[in-house]
Amino acid sequence: MPDGCPSGAVSGPDDLVQPFRIDPFALRGRLVRLGPTIDRILSQHAYPEPVAAMLGEAIILAVVLAGALKYEGIFTLQTKGDGPIRLMVADVSTSGALRGYAQYDAAKLALIGAAGGVLSVPRLVGSGYIAFTVDQGEDTDRYQGIVELAGATLAECAQHYFRQSEQIQAGIKLSVGRAGRRGTWRAGGLMLQRVPPEGGYGVIADDVEDGWRRTMVLMSSATAEELVDPDLPPHRLLLRLFHEDGVRVYDTHRLEARCRCSRERIEGILRLFSPDELEDMRKERVTTVTCEFCNQSYIFDEGDLDRIRAT
Repeated sequence: MPDGCPSGAVSGPDDLVQPFRIDPFALRGRLVRLGPTIDRILSQHAYPEPVAAMLGEAIILAVVLAGALKYEGIFTLQTKGDGPIRLMVADVSTSGALRGYAQYDAAKLALIGAAGGVLSVPRLVGSGYIAFTVDQGEDTDRYQGIVELAGATLAECAQHYFRQSEQIQAGIKLSVGRAGRRGTWRAGGLMLQRVPPEGGYGVIADDVEDGWRRTMVLMSSATAEELVDPDLPPHRLLLRLFHEDGVRVYDTHRLEARCRCSRERIEGILRLFSPDELEDMRKERVTTVTCEFCNQSYIFDEGDLDRIRAT
């Protein structure tokens, strides 16, 4: 499509992935903008501010990375560490459904809060790993990549993974914060990566290297505020950053907060329990199961458990 022209017009600049390409240097990228979707996910739990912000970064990073893959299923990003945030999980389906949750130690979080300073990955998550998993269903092999947490931000940790595991040059920039009078959460992400050009380069190698370095400088000039600005449509931000090199934008993909939990799924899990375990639950008269992702509770009474045990 023509340089600088948006394709696949959508109703607004939020909750979408905007793919783009920069010629002639064979650079492929995605700009992600989350508004109501990220606010809904982070507001479903009473997370402390630093935990919500870090989980927001994990979610936006998952979307940015998933856009680089060709798959049908679920892409999951997970961090596990020995810091205040013990675990974060964020996943995105090819249909655009997002969800995420975090587990944290309130006492550890209070200690680092009292100490002040920048709330980075080393301070909030600590030592551990970041893992990326692609699950395309029961009849396919799962792909998983794991690398130690190495970097001050999740973006730096992901770039470390690409350098160590995939030998791919990539630049990533993320932004999460509150905006507006209501203080709703917003998030934005930008990723650029070098890909092998079809039919070879149309320019000499030195120009390709210069183009990559210049594009990284231009990408770094995008401010945190611009990445989440609801009044700055994604294609306009891309034009502002990369118009000199001929940025091409393509059809956008919509995103939404949507959990995959259901009463039927929970019943399937309960059927895996032994008769003795189900009997112990039955003695409690009412068993409540709460989804860690969306915080929705499912209640099972004695009759429900009897039915599940009988099947």
